[in-house]
Amino acid sequence: MTILFEPHRQWSAQLASLLGTGVLTTSRLEDVERLLADQHPDPLVLFGPSPDAALALDFAARQRLARPALGVLLLREQLDVETMGQALRAGVRDVVNARDIAAVRAACARSLEVSRHLLGAGTPARATSAARVVTIFSAKGGCGKSTLATNLAVALAEGGQRRVCLVDLDLAFGDVGIMLQLVPERGIADAVNARERIDPTLVRALLTPYAPGIDVLLAPVGPTDAERIGRDLIAQVLAAVRTMADYVVVDTPAAFTEGVLAALDVSDFHVLVATPDVPALKNLRVAMDMLDLLELRKEARLVVLNRSDARVGLTGADVERVLQTPTSVHIPSSRDVPVSINRGVPIMVEKPGHPVSRAIRELALERISDKAAHRAGRSLRERIGRAGNR
Repeated sequence: MTILFEPHRQWSAQLASLLGTGVLTTSRLEDVERLLADQHPDPLVLFGPSPDAALALDFAARQRLARPALGVLLLREQLDVETMGQALRAGVRDVVNARDIAAVRAACARSLEVSRHLLGAGTPARATSAARVVTIFSAKGGCGKSTLATNLAVALAEGGQRRVCLVDLDLAFGDVGIMLQLVPERGIADAVNARERIDPTLVRALLTPYAPGIDVLLAPVGPTDAERIGRDLIAQVLAAVRTMADYVVVDTPAAFTEGVLAALDVSDFHVLVATPDVPALKNLRVAMDMLDLLELRKEARLVVLNRSDARVGLTGADVERVLQTPTSVHIPSSRDVPVSINRGVPIMVEKPGHPVSRAIRELALERISDKAAHRAGRSLRERIGRAGNR
């Protein structure tokens, strides 16, 4: 069931007719609350283009914890980045041009699918396949790990075509929230008191929306909260997150904490980040030896050389000789990266054609995505076929 809140008669009639049957319309916000109380399960609520956007934001923020499965969409006559950002942070699932009825219908379908999953119905694709987990790790601070994690999440989401959950497991000094200008109203620390009932519905309520297709599970704000979050809790949270996304990107501290080990255990890819300096390379080589001792799959590793073109006296061949493994992707050095960090806008968003963005997109689409796996599988089948025909 869909509830349309639109006081303007012309807009109300037009949208109701275009969206088809099953749409309840109302011109009063108090009626929305009454209709919600009568609907089981929770329906979808559309805020039409004439009401002030602040009404939708306040409504979505209040419903986030009360009705985690409820979808709220905001329709606007004109889209602007500021309104979209505010809406997504408040818990609105999507902001859509009211005149683009195809986009409105698609947004409604996506939201209803999410709601069905949160209510336990799920979808065939997600019921049989958990999200791919990508853990970003470096053995030395300052290698650009969090920058890579945030931008990789943007690249994998492909503008909302895929659902990505970005998890900040740097529990003591997490930077993901500040790098994306997210207000830390909720996060993984809120799961501590509910450790006996951690499920997708609960975890969904702890996520902070960032952009279409991207939700973020923020690190704790309090200095002592990290001590209360153990390996078992992180494992439960990651298990829940895997059921509601296509990809889970995990940012980590530069140490083998219990949380990092829990993430590595369930990861499909270990993205190991280094920079072309001897301490970073030495530490990463030691870390890779530790991964071997833990018997974690070598084929899951992707080594990323950040600031690869920095003129510091080490060549790419030198790096691979120290690491004793080839590097998967080289990300160039650029002053535009710290500028984007200070602005709180990932370079993938601000400058999608930038060389750094292209390198991260290569990592996402050529090494990690389902498309990459499909191409790899097809190539293997072709090689087997050619061998059989000899």
